[in-house]
Amino acid sequence: MSEHGALRQRRTVLEHEWARRVPQLKTAARHPAATAPLRREVTESWRRCVGTVDPGRDSAPVSEDGEVHPRWYDSPLHRPVTDLADELHSIAEDAGFVAAVTDESGTILWTCGGRVMRRRAEQVNFAPGGRWDERAMGTNALSLALRSGRPSTVFSAEHLVAALHGWVCYCAPIRTPDGRVLGVLDLSTTWDRSHPLALPTVRSLASAIEARLRPGPGVDRAAGPGTVRLNCLGAAQASSGDLPLPLRPRQLEILALLALEPGGLAPERLRAALYGDRAVTASTVKAEVSHLRRALNGGVAVRRYALTAPVACDAVEVLRALERGDTATALQLYRGPLLPLSEAPGVVEWREHLEVVVREAVLASGQPEQVLRYGEHAPYDAEIHRHALRLLAPDDARRAIAAGRLSAALRI
Repeated sequence: MSEHGALRQRRTVLEHEWARRVPQLKTAARHPAATAPLRREVTESWRRCVGTVDPGRDSAPVSEDGEVHPRWYDSPLHRPVTDLADELHSIAEDAGFVAAVTDESGTILWTCGGRVMRRRAEQVNFAPGGRWDERAMGTNALSLALRSGRPSTVFSAEHLVAALHGWVCYCAPIRTPDGRVLGVLDLSTTWDRSHPLALPTVRSLASAIEARLRPGPGVDRAAGPGTVRLNCLGAAQASSGDLPLPLRPRQLEILALLALEPGGLAPERLRAALYGDRAVTASTVKAEVSHLRRALNGGVAVRRYALTAPVACDAVEVLRALERGDTATALQLYRGPLLPLSEAPGVVEWREHLEVVVREAVLASGQPEQVLRYGEHAPYDAEIHRHALRLLAPDDARRAIAAGRLSAALRI
């Protein structure tokens, strides 16, 4: 039997066992003992969490502990993972994996991988802020590695949650020099790409991260650059502390793109995002990135361009607010289009995406003040002004504002 055929047969058998045993575990007063082909640690995990985790849920819940980006920059894992980011990116993209790092609670702090795999992962919230502990997502390799303190693999229907049956995950815990578990490193891919070398690979990478947790003599691993503030909605300004950063428009475009793409961009992708089909040499892009790197005190990775310094970006904050369903905060931060004077294809694409998601959130809102606020930035959007009029009471004085905007929009 071919390797793919063997994997398919294994998945089919596990799916059968999942369909048979999970309902039993949910209803039986006494749980049946583990039998082949199920591993004991999988069955025991199912037992622990089947009563509290819905096997039919479609994605991981979002951490309730606040914004994940500051936690990642403050994490002791940030610098060693950043040091290895190029290697992790290369392995993940070449092998068709998504790599992830969690904290000790099972919340994902950082991911990387190819665009297709990252988008698939994001569908189940295998992304920064997603909770993957056993109480949140049941049986998975991250939760088992955190619980046992040992490397773990979970294949297809060994996952309790059915939405994960198309995946295989390989995890290894990351420990401090004194043995405390800081989190786990995970490599995940589709079940048909399961490979026996993946677990040794993730073990080796976790060991490399652990080695970088041991600072050499006189090295302060906690030291790092201050947070850079990038405002790129409606205008463009970057600052560090109270001081503006002297960045040219092209470097502001790069900074915005890298802030919006936390997994980073390969050099050719960044060139295309900045220049499209224009004949621009790789050295031109390198020169612009080098200037930005100097302005950020080295805070841009070399081989694959990604931010390694903390950058707070208003566009990113808008998207995070919308992910939480917090339309009010998103509208407070949304001061207009992303870098409105930029014609860079990557910026235009993100600009249009932001405009669409903010507009859709406003149209779904039942709060007239939110619709009116957005209407300030969309004077020609008749649908928005009609929506405001539908929400405003007949005696609300603000109807005059919405009616005036609608009349102006219809005259265009």
